[in-house]
Amino acid sequence: MRKLSFFHTTLLIAFGSVAIAGVLVFALAVGNDDANTVGPITIWGTLDGIQFTSVIQPIAEVNPIFKQVTYEEKDPTTFESELTTALANGVGPDLFLLRQDYIFKDAGKVIPVPPQSLSVNKFQEAFLDAANPYYSSNGALGIPLFVDPLVLYWNRDLLSSAGIVKPPVFWDELTGMTALLTQKNEAGSIIKSTIAFGEAKNIENAKEILSLLILQAGGTITAIDVSGNLVPALTSSFDSGLGAADNALRFYTKFADPSEEEYSWNRSLPESRKAFASGDAAFYVGFASEAAIIAEMNPNLNLAVAPVPQLRGSTIKINTARVYALAITRTGQNPNGALTVASNLATVDNSKALSDRFGIPSALRDVLVLPAEGSAELFNKQAILARSWRDPDPERTALIFRDMIERVTAGSANATDAVQRANAEMGQILGL
Repeated sequence: MRKLSFFHTTLLIAFGSVAIAGVLVFALAVGNDDANTVGPITIWGTLDGIQFTSVIQPIAEVNPIFKQVTYEEKDPTTFESELTTALANGVGPDLFLLRQDYIFKDAGKVIPVPPQSLSVNKFQEAFLDAANPYYSSNGALGIPLFVDPLVLYWNRDLLSSAGIVKPPVFWDELTGMTALLTQKNEAGSIIKSTIAFGEAKNIENAKEILSLLILQAGGTITAIDVSGNLVPALTSSFDSGLGAADNALRFYTKFADPSEEEYSWNRSLPESRKAFASGDAAFYVGFASEAAIIAEMNPNLNLAVAPVPQLRGSTIKINTARVYALAITRTGQNPNGALTVASNLATVDNSKALSDRFGIPSALRDVLVLPAEGSAELFNKQAILARSWRDPDPERTALIFRDMIERVTAGSANATDAVQRANAEMGQILGL
């Protein structure tokens, strides 16, 4: 058996020596209210620093351990490299916000909460299903805080003008809507789009949208084999021989094919979120956290939010999401203090405060049973439906998904061949 690191052993002792009730639905050591027993704790993340600090400050007034907690906002484009360099030099944070698609890539940076202290059953009782990838054979790689689900944004004015009363509940309803919503000029160029589907480079969430379609079709992108290894699974097929990924890719790329009834998008159009915010697209599939961004881009846009459509005939509703958790750095000098802070931020009251501030659903089941109003209620319900898959390397798989899509839209491969090649490329990432 592999020996536990010194800090991992220290955490295990701390977890075993202190039993806390009411902090979470499981027992984690959270110390006491003496700030000196926790010490200064630095958190790094890509979420807005002003908003994060505005939540921590009032908490510190009643819980002294937060008086020495600081949050540093980092640029998402350089966060990974900056974190890796800092930890290698022993000057990194005590905690960092670990997004679920970086779990496999960043597992070596993290001290897990061991199974002896937090079992998989307790973890799943506490957190939504979308957080399941955080749990490994070594324990929990993070304490989940947020689940940011995909939702369907829609333009009320464009739908009303086309005589459409409400957004689609099922994906196949989009087919009939494209004839009413997609507008072209005399040259045949699209000037108003139904939805930004079919391409990759100018679609904000192309990888996530295609992943959603694959999951809804009953497929997956990666899986754990009998030996416990992560393996690609895009080519997993139904009994009929038709794969979920093939079907999802065919449906998605139809919207960029001029010969198809669904044709509504092409790579010459503006970036998808910008097109929607400008009133030039009827629908936009984006994350719940994008609501504030879209509103800021165009305060006069008459928009509404709906659940993402589902596959007609399916008995199970599925969504996908980005998940954020607080992970304890392996090179940090204060792992027990880091765990104390992370655990306290994951209490019902504090988790709800963070959720309300950021407009993103909490990862805690006990928070989502509380009453919510307006879009928050819809976001919470979509978070409950969310699933996520184990991504071996989000930057590299984003390129794989882009190439898979563009091979079909460029006509260089059919959907089946494009999926098979993408599956092989994902295997290369995993060293298979």
